This record gives sequence, C-alpha cells and structure tokens, in this order.
Amino acid sequence: MTKYSDMTFTGERALYGVNDVYVENSRFCDGESPLKESSDIEVAKSVFAWKYPFWYCKNVKVTDCTWEEMGRAGVWYTDNMLVKDSIIEAPKNFRRCNGLELVNVDFKLAEETLWSCNNIKMTNVSAKGNYFAMNSSNIEVDGFTLDGNYSFDGCKNVKVSNSKLISKDAFWNAENVTVVNTYISGEYLGWNSKNLTFIDCTIESLQGLCYIDNLVMKNCKLVNTNLAFEYCSDIEAKIDGKVDSVFNPISGVIEADEIEELIVEKDLVDPSKTRIVSAKINKRSDKPDWK
Repeated sequence: MTKYSDMTFTGERALYGVNDVYVENSRFCDGESPLKESSDIEVAKSVFAWKYPFWYCKNVKVTDCTWEEMGRAGVWYTDNMLVKDSIIEAPKNFRRCNGLELVNVDFKLAEETLWSCNNIKMTNVSAKGNYFAMNSSNIEVDGFTLDGNYSFDGCKNVKVSNSKLISKDAFWNAENVTVVNTYISGEYLGWNSKNLTFIDCTIESLQGLCYIDNLVMKNCKLVNTNLAFEYCSDIEAKIDGKVDSVFNPISGVIEADEIEELIVEKDLVDPSKTRIVSAKINKRSDKPDWK
C-alpha cells in the first residue's frame, strides 16, 4: 500500500487512477478530479476543497474528512464506499453510486444529494437541503435528521427508522416504503405513491397521505393534518387521537379516536368501499368548503 501523509495536492487529476492507496492529514486543493478512476483507497483526516474528488471509483473508505463547499459533485459513479465521521458542505454529492454506507455524516448543503443511487445504508446522518435521495433505491436509514423539501421523491424499497424529517412533499412517487418511529412535518406527504407503511409515527401534514395505493398506518398520530386520504385505495390506517379531516378515501379501513370532519363526495367515490371506525365524528359533509 502506498501512503501519503501531510500532503497538499493541486492540479488536475492529482492522484488519477491510483490503486491500494492510503492518504491522511492532507488537502486536495484547486484541480478537478484528484482521485478519478481509482480503487481500494482510504482517506483519513483530510479536506476536499475542489470539485469531483471521487468519480468512477471503487472500494473507498473516507474517515474524519471534510468536503468544503467547492468540493461539489464529489462522489459520482462510484461503487462500494464508506464515509464515516465526516462533514460535507458541498451540494450535489453522491450521484449514480452503488453500495454506499454513511455513518455520522453531516450534510451542510445537501441540495440535489444522493440521486439515483442504489444499496444505501445511513446511520446517524443529518442533512439540510432540498431533493434529498431522489430516484434512489434499496435504502436503509436509522437516526436521520432532515431539513429540506421534496425528499425521497421516486425512491423504491426504503426503510426509515428513528428519524426526524422536516420535509414538504416527502415520499412522492415512491414505492415500497416503511417508516418507523419517526416524526414527519411537511405538506402533501406521500402523494402518488404505492405501498407506504407508517408505524409508530407522528405526522403533521396539510393535505398529506393522498393519492396512495396501499397505505398502512399502525399506531400513528396525525397532528394538524387535514384533508387526509384523498383518493387513497386499500387503506389500513389506525390513528391514535384526532384527525382534523378525512377527504374522499377510495377504499379500505380508517380507524381514529376522533375525526373532526369527514368529507365524502358520493359522485366521486363510493362510500361503501371505505369503512370509517371512530367513536366521535364531529361533522359530516358531502363537499369541501371550496365548492
């Protein structure tokens, strides 16, 4: 193994195509693609200050490193990579990668991050930015904190546990998603998706949980959530506490301790196909307020 310590790398493709290399306490300065087409690399306690450090790489381990803001589009087309105990200040990181593990990573500017990637595991990750994880698949998340809208759009085969998502339009166009013990706050949750399951979650969402095929909710709370379940089919929902309003569900079972308003337009949906179970329904309407 070739080792580089206490180095400053500059210029285009500074370590292009290297194999079996260990880098520590170093800085990659101006000059694009310093480690492009490399494999079996380990980088520790170093800084990526310029664009495209890891493109078309394989078998990479990065520990206690920092991507500065100009280290953007840092990891594209790369397979089998572990990033641990690191800070990523740059946007557009991780694109079309396969086999990613992120542990104790803080994304400071996560715009357009983790797009079209496959086989991802994240543990104790935080991110701030829009469109996180768009069109990615086979994702396992534990301990994730997100502040950014339009997350997990178009994703498939996702499990999120013990997390907090402040995210408008999360899980749109998604398929096969399970969310456990997670707080979600954001408008229009889960639209146009298929096979969504929420277990032990607290959700706050204006017009959330609509246009979903096969929605399962177990022991969840819907706080400040109105016009829920619009045009949802095959619903199996058990809600603890109150729902502000339920609107035009297509089919299934909805259980809640209390429903403030149940709105069903009989010319648009067949009420007999949805069973509503609630000890208290305060208001029943045949049309919403705007009609």
